[in-house]
Amino acid sequence: MENTALVEESESQTATPLTTLQTDHQQCRRRRSCIDSIEGISSAIQQVRGLITQVAQADANVLILGESGTGKELVARSIHRQSSRANKPFVPVNCGAIPSELLESELFGHEKGAFTGAITTRAGRFELAEGGTLFLDEIGDMTPYMQVKLLRVLQECCYERVGSNKTRYTDVRIIAATHHNLEAAMESGKFREDLFYRLDEFPICMPPLRDRIEDIPVLLQTLIKRLENERGSLQIGKTVIEAMQHYSWPGNVRELSNTVERLRVLHRNARAELSSLPEKILQARLAPMVGATASGQQAPHQRGMGIQLPESGLDLKEYMSAIELYLIREALDRANGVVAQAAKLLGLGRTTLVEKLRKYSSLDKSLWPKHASSEY
Repeated sequence: MENTALVEESESQTATPLTTLQTDHQQCRRRRSCIDSIEGISSAIQQVRGLITQVAQADANVLILGESGTGKELVARSIHRQSSRANKPFVPVNCGAIPSELLESELFGHEKGAFTGAITTRAGRFELAEGGTLFLDEIGDMTPYMQVKLLRVLQECCYERVGSNKTRYTDVRIIAATHHNLEAAMESGKFREDLFYRLDEFPICMPPLRDRIEDIPVLLQTLIKRLENERGSLQIGKTVIEAMQHYSWPGNVRELSNTVERLRVLHRNARAELSSLPEKILQARLAPMVGATASGQQAPHQRGMGIQLPESGLDLKEYMSAIELYLIREALDRANGVVAQAAKLLGLGRTTLVEKLRKYSSLDKSLWPKHASSEY
């Protein structure tokens, strides 16, 4: 649909902008999460879906706020699909990924000879998005000079290509997104107040994954299903899911997608092991209990701290293996990789610890090479 609309452009578009947009679109799809819709059962996500439905037909400018990896572009695409502009192009631009000196040309286009290297006339993203939606991602990274240029387009619905004095009128819907605090940026003079209020006609805030952990099983199901269609199946049990729900996910859904890909590589067409999770996830899950038992304090359930048995139960053997692996890693780190010293910290014989390292290195290839010190 988007490419058809682009082919119909005639006046001054050449093969270059069309090819560039197709390439950017393909790269964008590869970078995006495996999830193509806004998945979840949490009240926060239900509220976001409700706001999308309300604003889609209003044609107002939308400002999507949220941390990196929360799915801000998915919100923008969902608004476009539900709007009256759905049969027109959706054109994304990452304002933070394009050098500031090139962003003006990228947005508005340029004439042949407008600057060194401008060997052909090139249509800008506003022209390519005509009648549709222009998604300005990472708008908080836009320079003050470009903020002024964009403000004029929003106010007057017109612009000029670089190197031209011909005014071009535009009919596009602007959806912007940022992980920055724009109100703080306004106070420091880094973002224009008038531009902010132009963009902020209808704000939508995407919640971080740590605030909607009940959505993790749904997201995992969708990610695994997509992997089955593309690269092979993966099984994730309740114990692994429960461990994931104790982690804060600073990278949000993007980090969750990467973790699922890691598990698929380790357990192609098999069941994922708890001990195969990244160490940071295991630490978040096990640290409270390990800290209490290692210090000789009362058991976690007696002190109201640490973990509790999930209602759905867990695989005790798998869980205890994860605890053992966690403590071995801690001991090796504290002993700077010297196996003999780590064994003393754990109350084990050196040979016993070596055998355990061999066992766990089959699950985590990085464990043994990292700590293979010969200073026993």
